[in-house]
Amino acid sequence: MSVPNGFISLPSLSQGSDRDLSIESTLGELPLYNFLVKPICLGVDIARIFEKHPLLPGAILVEQGQFAGMISRRRLLEYLIRPHRLELFLHKPLHILYKYAHSEVLILPDSTPILTATQQALRRSPEFLAEPVVVQVGESDYRLLDVQDLNVVSWQIRGIEAQVRYERTQAQMIQSEKMASLGRLVDGVAHEILDPVGFIWGNLTYVSTYTENLIELLSTYETYLPQIPEEIAALKEDIEFDFVQQDLPRSISSIRAGAERLKKLVMSLQNFCHIDDVYPKPADLHACLDSIVLLLKSRVNSEIEIIRNYGHLPPVQCYVGQLNQVFMNILTNAIDALINQAVVQQFTQDFQGTLPPNIQEKPRIEITTEVCSHKASQTGISDSRWVSIRIADNGPGMSPEVQQQILESFSVEKRSAKETSLSVSYQIVTAKHGGKLRMRSRSVCRLGDSLSVCPEDYSRSGCPESGSPQGYATPSNSSGEPKPGIGTEFEILLPLV
Repeated sequence: MSVPNGFISLPSLSQGSDRDLSIESTLGELPLYNFLVKPICLGVDIARIFEKHPLLPGAILVEQGQFAGMISRRRLLEYLIRPHRLELFLHKPLHILYKYAHSEVLILPDSTPILTATQQALRRSPEFLAEPVVVQVGESDYRLLDVQDLNVVSWQIRGIEAQVRYERTQAQMIQSEKMASLGRLVDGVAHEILDPVGFIWGNLTYVSTYTENLIELLSTYETYLPQIPEEIAALKEDIEFDFVQQDLPRSISSIRAGAERLKKLVMSLQNFCHIDDVYPKPADLHACLDSIVLLLKSRVNSEIEIIRNYGHLPPVQCYVGQLNQVFMNILTNAIDALINQAVVQQFTQDFQGTLPPNIQEKPRIEITTEVCSHKASQTGISDSRWVSIRIADNGPGMSPEVQQQILESFSVEKRSAKETSLSVSYQIVTAKHGGKLRMRSRSVCRLGDSLSVCPEDYSRSGCPESGSPQGYATPSNSSGEPKPGIGTEFEILLPLV
């Protein structure tokens, strides 16, 4: 930091950035005052500069090229108007006045967000609230920011933030209304489909019985009338009666299987489009998971194996429609990872002829449910019980960068800017159900360590690692490396009330 010839540098005001204000705007984007003085400068010279530049908030003291302090316009004039202070300080070097008028100086880097700087400025002592803020724009380069300008810009950003929040809330309401309307439409269509399916299913029993009776009647005729006319024999040959007699029961059985599958699919659609009530209701989570898997069956080709390890779960008080959305999001995420891996495998096999040994396994998604207990931290308080739903795939896992992006998407700031399917799932599990959502991935999974989106409960110490059906261990071997077959795992913990 250099000072021009003389004791005082000419005051100047930087233009700041031309970018529009946003929540992420920093102090470096604002107009900043640059006014440097030496401590040996006379007070009268500073007073003349302040008189000539009425908007100048203060002066930065520089001694031997280094920052030595800051004296504000308000502080200087406050001391000069006191009795007998004019004669004492006006024609004296500035460092004498600075010893008496020394105040608390707030120094912030130019990369500080404006909203953060406003909060720190308001935390100062009441007598220093009007003091300007010193902004460090370089290693030894300091500027001044009027606190009034800072407050005005902060209020503008708060207005922008409120407008963004309002527009986002309005968009969410419109989207929620659209989804609710779509849910009611799909529910109505599913109900209309169920009616004819019910007719088919109900009449299949009678058709099957009638068919068996007719075939039995024809067999009885053939037993007692072995000699049949030639016209009947020719007709039997034309219609392939023997084949029809064998194939008709199989056709009816096939119709029954198709009707059963259609019935399950429609009921899964109804469950997924279920409109939640105001209060949570008991739900069978296994039925919810089965219905979601059935809906995703078109995306799950024969190469992807789905394994269900269901424990004994009681009915869980929840908003079943919202939990269905969580299951859908996590399963879709796992399917996408496995499909991408399958494409890489096929590409490698086509061009290299062999597959790397680490991707020889068949793509697999494993769903595990159980009830676990968390030991109370205080005596006299009963242990809490949780329902655990773990959805794991044996895909390639996530890089640390992707995992960090997922963790950041769960924060309120990132969620307000952009919502993702996983951030919506995190909001539903934590805010709506008081639960926890955890994520573990192969790239960072180590013995006793896991990447968790529940910072307050980083390890799963509440569920013993072995020795009980509630046990759970982070998938790793004795060397600390993750076990083969574990790519990414999401765990949903719901409290049992």
